[in-house]
Amino acid sequence: IYPVHAIGDQLFEPLFKLITDSGEEKGRTEEIRNEIMRKPFQVVAKQFGFSDGLMNEGITLLKDLSYAGPMQPFEGYEKIRELNIDKYLVTTGFKKLQQSKVDRLDLANDFIEIHIVDPMTSSKTKKDIFAEIQKNHNYAKGEVVVVGDDPDSEISAANSLQLDAVLFDKLNLHPDVTTIQRVTGFNGLFSLLINKV
Repeated sequence: IYPVHAIGDQLFEPLFKLITDSGEEKGRTEEIRNEIMRKPFQVVAKQFGFSDGLMNEGITLLKDLSYAGPMQPFEGYEKIRELNIDKYLVTTGFKKLQQSKVDRLDLANDFIEIHIVDPMTSSKTKKDIFAEIQKNHNYAKGEVVVVGDDPDSEISAANSLQLDAVLFDKLNLHPDVTTIQRVTGFNGLFSLLINKV
């Protein structure tokens, strides 16, 4: 919904310093920074083989973190906001931080439900939440479109549930993806969704 890099450097600076000071980044600083902007810290810690000590220190640092600065969604989000369809937000991360971003972006009225999957308090995954939404609201598979920016997260979950999926690739990180529908902005997403309604 918004450019993470616009707030990420400031927001995660204490975490980046912790990782650098640990010496565990092993010359992968930029790659680690980029992944932390896109994925839950626990996933990144496992991906890069952080020690249990570093992972626990990172979690301690992040679990009470929130964001109070200005935030702006990507251009064109207002079209999605006004689109008269059922919309649900499913995000993963530390509850306090994710909720602060939801609040700063004023998203509460844009979605029927907002689900924050916090790995610290729940073993559920986005796939579990997608399945619950579909079941609880009696949507047929053809009535659900999962939109996400990570082929290994939301898109993989949608595929395993046999739901339609759209890769929102605003930063053009996955230009070679051709197996699913891919859009590079909210205008493209709006056009795609309006044709499905």
